[in-house]
Amino acid sequence: MKKLRITLIKSGIDRPERQKLTLQALGLNKLHNPREHEATPQILGMIRAVEHLLKVEEI
Repeated sequence: MKKLRITLIKSGIDRPERQKLTLQALGLNKLHNPREHEATPQILGMIRAVEHLLKVEEI
């Protein structure tokens, strides 16, 4: 399964609570601090929900 490097590039401040919880579930708590995840359907759905705040790279 392919891996994704996910980086938070915009802050979660002043976003709906659901988006903040999604960022927390992805392990993104600081700007420009990348996390690596497997590309499972659950992870892809979370990314889709907050993609306007993220940079996603395939590794």
